[in-house]
Formats: sequence, structure tokens, C-alpha cells
Amino acid sequence: MAAMLQPQIILLKEGTDTSQGKAQLVSNINACTAVADVVRSTLGPRGMDKLIHDDKGSVTISNDGATIMKLLDIIHPAAKILVDIAKSQDSEVGDGTTTVVLLAAEFLKEAKPFIEDGVHSQNLIRSYRTACTLAIEKMKELAVSIEGKSLEEKKSLLAKCAATTLSSKLIGGEKEFFASMVVDAVIAIGNDDRLNMIGIKKVPGGNMRDSFLVNGVAFKKTFSYAGFEQQPKKFLNPKILLLNIELELKSEKENAEIRLSDPSQYQSIVDAEWNIIYDKLDKCVNSGAKVVLSRLAIGDLATQYFADRDIFCAGRVAEEDLKRVTAATGGTVQTSVNNVIDEVLGTCEVFEEKQVGNERFNIFNGCPSGQTATIVLRGGADQFIEEAERSLHDAIMIVRRALKNSTVVAGGGAIDMEISRYLRQHARTIAGKSQLFINSYAKALEVIPRQLCDNAGFDATDVLNKLRQKHALPSGEGAPYGVDIATGGIANSFANFVWEPALVKINAINAATEAACLILSVDETVKNPKSESAQGDAAASAMGGRGRGGGFRGRGRGRGMRR
Repeated sequence: MAAMLQPQIILLKEGTDTSQGKAQLVSNINACTAVADVVRSTLGPRGMDKLIHDDKGSVTISNDGATIMKLLDIIHPAAKILVDIAKSQDSEVGDGTTTVVLLAAEFLKEAKPFIEDGVHSQNLIRSYRTACTLAIEKMKELAVSIEGKSLEEKKSLLAKCAATTLSSKLIGGEKEFFASMVVDAVIAIGNDDRLNMIGIKKVPGGNMRDSFLVNGVAFKKTFSYAGFEQQPKKFLNPKILLLNIELELKSEKENAEIRLSDPSQYQSIVDAEWNIIYDKLDKCVNSGAKVVLSRLAIGDLATQYFADRDIFCAGRVAEEDLKRVTAATGGTVQTSVNNVIDEVLGTCEVFEEKQVGNERFNIFNGCPSGQTATIVLRGGADQFIEEAERSLHDAIMIVRRALKNSTVVAGGGAIDMEISRYLRQHARTIAGKSQLFINSYAKALEVIPRQLCDNAGFDATDVLNKLRQKHALPSGEGAPYGVDIATGGIANSFANFVWEPALVKINAINAATEAACLILSVDETVKNPKSESAQGDAAASAMGGRGRGGGFRGRGRGRGMRR
């Protein structure tokens, strides 16, 4: 009787939604599978593209897993984890964003029957972590180094990696053309880690083949005044002066007061203003510079002055472009024109202004520091050029990674099949339940070759059986065999130059396993309601001043005054 009279303990606010136990874990797994189904069809060279348009009406056509995940406004808390791993894969490696989402969802899908049968999720997590460690060790063992090769050999190997990345993108038809361009751009910036040293400029019109690489800097012609057309548009070995000051006629500050006793003195003040600007311009000319660039405006007087002296000038140059010119030409940005010495001037072999499509570009070629490169992209529709830029970003990241961590593995699902075989074999040596869990992890890895087949329209079961048979050969010669997209059979991925940096796969497996373990370890989801009172309080505080002032308002007087 006493137990029945016990008061009920209310711990959480009324209306709080709590779900726990097996049912909510299964619901989280289903949500992650649903997210993966969205990007599933974009995997591989025959992957489809997604068209996403938002409430502002802007349209994005993309094949890139991370871009699609960012644009989908996912609100399910567990599914958001997949968005985060796609973003982290994109920022860390650049490619493999679809792979990482698919793997994480597949690991969860394989875990689902065990969870439903009442297996404790910690047992699954332990086995998955073990399998992940084994998989990464095996991958490092299978990776092939491209270290110690000559520059030409290295270039062709890196181009193969870039081509593998680009083959699944919208510009896959011209992958060789763009792959060599990307490799040249990455080698041009050398050991510089800053990605913004490779500029990508987009010019609508023309076709993809009209895109070109500038071994230096290119930027669109800036706003110019009269006199600009009289300036020379091409120089050989010019000196370049970089400024962060305005070269405009400045009147005295508005609130300055000058008292004159004699009207003739007024002219001397006007002359002083003109002398200041002419003094600045003379110093620029005397520095010997033939190209003057400024972050701020260069006015009409200065433009004409430079034109009369055969000097090219451009004002309002974007900050990132000016930074890249600084890195390329070896100049230093000046905040004053006093004491401009030769050491602060940059130089390049050729400076010219060229017409590209409807735009005019200022191009600096043959820069001495050579720490920068610019890719000028051409193409039909704006959405197409946007997607081409995203594809090149992925390829640039891949080449940078391959250059730093110089090991590659076979692509086309070959490495996934080989690790799957290795884990199945290893699972047989384990007694207990974890044998089943590691087996299910191994099975999940097969999602990559299976999806490649599905997206290309091949019979996945048939191709996977052939791959399993090839990889099971005791000699180990079947390890580099993956899906052959061209014929619908299997082929040696290494011989076909379908390579990817080992780092991409290692990162993908690591991130996917972490995400799967994180979702499996959640046993309760608590959703706090937005309480009515909280909203009421917020509204009251927003109205604050007005509400309080009302008490003091009198007739015919201002607000907030006492009667």
C-alpha cells in the first residue's frame, strides 16, 4: 500500500520526448541508411548526379558526396553524424566522401540484425574496432610506394591518381586533360600547403578544352577609369609594385576648418592637395615599376598619369589575388610610397592582358618564386563550371596527399574486396561471437564494388562472385583485381591505372567505423521541448524597454517621462 502512495518523480520538463532501448537504436540505424541511399547512386565513374535547389532558387548539380550532404538539410540527430564524417573526409583528404557515408551506413546495416536479436552493442563496437585496426594494417601492407621515382615518372603516376578521382565526376570525359593540368598546378606550388595558392577562375563560354593553366597568377580586369586604354598591355620582365594605398586626389577632411585672411592663400591650399598626389605618383614612377597594383582604388588622375608614362595600373585588386601575386612575383605589399627600394618590387617574365571569353584577364607568367598557379575554367552552363571547380578541388587535394604520403592502392573496389577476404579468413581463427561480427564487417566492405556495379548497370552478384573467386587464389595474384567499368567484368586495377592514395581509404574506413561505433553506443535519445514559457520570456525581454517605459507615459509628454 505504501508503495502505491509513493509520489511520482518528475525529472524532465513536461512534453520531453525520450526514446530508449532497442527500438530507438534501430530507428537511428534506419535514418542513417536513408541518408546513404540518397548519395548511393553517385558512387563511381558511372554514378548519377543530384540536382538540388534551395528556397532561394539557386540550383546545384553535383556528384560530390560532401557537397550533397551539406546541401541536404538533415535534421535527424543521428543522421547528422554522417554529414559530419563526409565533411571531415572532404577537408582532410578531398575525395572518398561518398565512400565514407556508404561504408558507415553499411556497417550499421550489418549490425542491425544482431541488435534486433538482443546482442549488446558494446560487443559489436569492440569487434568493429578490432576489424578496423586489422583492415588498416592490411591496407598499409598492400600499398605500393611511388617514392624515389624521377619527376617525370612521378608526374605520370600522380596524373593516374587524379584521373581516378575525376573519372567519377561530371568532367570525367576529359579526365586526362584535367589530370595533367592539376598535377602541374600542384607541383608548381611546391611544398606550400596553402590551397589558396592555386586559384581557379571561372569564365562561362567555350568548351572544357579551352580551359588553361597559368604558371603564375591570372585575375579579371578590375574597374578602370579613363586613360586605362592608353596604357600598354604587355611587358617583358617588368618590375611590379604592390600597394595597399589609395592613389586618388583627396580633399581635406570634411570637418577641418581653415581660416584665411587673404583669398590668394586659398590657392596655395588647393595646390598642396594636388602636390600630395603628384608626389605619390612621382615616387611610384621613380621606383622603376612598370606594373602598379593596389588593393584600394587608383583614381582617374593617377590612371592618366601612369598611361602618359607607359605604366600599367590596376586598382581594387581582390585581396586573395594580391596575396598570390605577392607569393609568385616575390614582391612585398607596401603601405606607403616613400622609400620604395628594389627589394620590395616583384617581377615576372611576361605580363599581359588577354581576352578570355567575354572577360579580360591580367596574366603574370613565368614568375620567379613559382609558388602559385591559376586554372582558368571554361564551360557552357554556370552550374557545369561550378561542378567542374568542385571536381578539380577534389583532384588537387588527392594529388597533394599522394605527393606527401606517397603510397597508392588499387581502386575499383579491389582493395575493399581484398580486405574483406582477409577479415573473413581472420574471423575463422576467433572463437566466440566476435567471429560473426567481424564477418559482418567484412561483408559490409563489399558495398563499394557492389555499388560500382549497380551504378554502371552490371549484374552485381555475378561480378562479385568473380571477384571473390579471384581474390581467394592462394598465390595472392588476385589482390589488385577490381570491377572493370568498361566491360562489366573484372580487371587488374593496377594494370589499368585505377589508383587512389592509400590515405583516402585509410581515412574512410577509420571515419566510417568511428561513426558506426558512435551511433551504436547511443542507447537513449532525449528531445527537449521548446517550452512555451521560454518563448514567452524571450518575447518579453525583446519588448523590454517598451513594456517598462509604458508605466511612466503621460498625456502629451514623451515616452518614459514621469507624470
